[in-house]
Formats: sequence, structure tokens, C-alpha cells
Amino acid sequence: MNKQYIPLTGIDSLIPCLLIDKNTPLDVLHANSAARLLAVTQVLESLARLDLKDADSADLQHLANASAILLRDSCDLLDVMGWRLQA
Repeated sequence: MNKQYIPLTGIDSLIPCLLIDKNTPLDVLHANSAARLLAVTQVLESLARLDLKDADSADLQHLANASAILLRDSCDLLDVMGWRLQA
């Protein structure tokens, strides 16, 4: 694999299919990371306001999984930003 591209952390997959271009401008990396963080923040804030006693456990698991993926993507983008800023 070309070292220009960094795979996103895999979710139950050995073959990466989503990649981050290490040469992407920092503002674009930041915007993509911020969008994912905002999305997961809004999901979690919505959950925090709900009365979860009647919530379907499968629905909660789906929301938790989606939140984990968004957070992992954001961490990967922030990692690339950090490497670029330290270089």
C-alpha cells in the first residue's frame, strides 16, 4: 500500500477499504474530524435526554456502534493531523 494513504482503523475487517490521504490539507482533515465529533456528540446528547427504561437494547447497541465508528474515524483523522504538525 502506498504510504501516502493511511487506513482508517478497521471495524471487524482485515482488509482496509477506507483510507486517509496524508497529504490532505490540515483544514480539510480538521473539518472532517470535527463533523464526526459533532455528529456523535449530538447522538449522545439526545440519548442523555431520553428516558431509556423502555429503550430497545438492539437500538441502543446500534447507536453505540455508530458512535464508536464516528469516534474512531475522528481519532484517526486527528492522528494524521498530529503527525503532520509534528513533522
